[in-house]
Amino acid sequence: MPRMRTMTNGTNDQVSQEPAELVIGLVSVSDRASGGVYQDAGIPALEEWLRSAITTPFRVETRLIPDECATIEATLVELVDTVKCHLVLTTGGTGPARRDVTPEATLAIGTKEMPGFGEQMRQISLHFVPTAILSRQVAVIREIPDVSPPHAALVMNLPGQPKSIKETLEGLKDDAGNQVAAGIFAAVPYCIDLIGGPYIETDGAVCKAFRPKSALRNPPDNKAAATPLQ
Repeated sequence: MPRMRTMTNGTNDQVSQEPAELVIGLVSVSDRASGGVYQDAGIPALEEWLRSAITTPFRVETRLIPDECATIEATLVELVDTVKCHLVLTTGGTGPARRDVTPEATLAIGTKEMPGFGEQMRQISLHFVPTAILSRQVAVIREIPDVSPPHAALVMNLPGQPKSIKETLEGLKDDAGNQVAAGIFAAVPYCIDLIGGPYIETDGAVCKAFRPKSALRNPPDNKAAATPLQ
């Protein structure tokens, strides 16, 4: 049975049903990989990183599809509306080439755009190559209000290369272990909270999730944690 929790939106308290299981969709968009020309590397890289970073139990749904806008749209809609994924990550198809249409398909199925995720991905990649500005990754929320309980998911485009996938999710650290650039996944658990999804916990050694103190399920037992935000 879904668990009940109280969510505060800053003005009113509301009770919502928290899903019992976290479901994550992984979509690799590639004409050649889906056609069997070479083995897909995107989905294995995504799943490996997620299993190292997320400590909350979760189930993965995977799809390997060609660079066809209609197919990408239908796949994302199916994963959110039918499979009820809370988070969907795509890899591939975000460059300027004629067949790169993943961002267009993602924007077409979204109800809210979340531009900060794409902006930060490009900032991270610019530490390595100036051509990072050619990447067109986007992120959206897809909401389904006419179901009970209402459902929503965060859908994000990621780079196609396994190394870049890890860098954008996890962020960059210097040789001393200090954070140079924050990874995008640090903001994902709180985003999932805000759209009514499961409470996601992470391994801080890989990626420390950030939440306001008021949103922490198990805040540190000290005076600072009990002090309200100004």
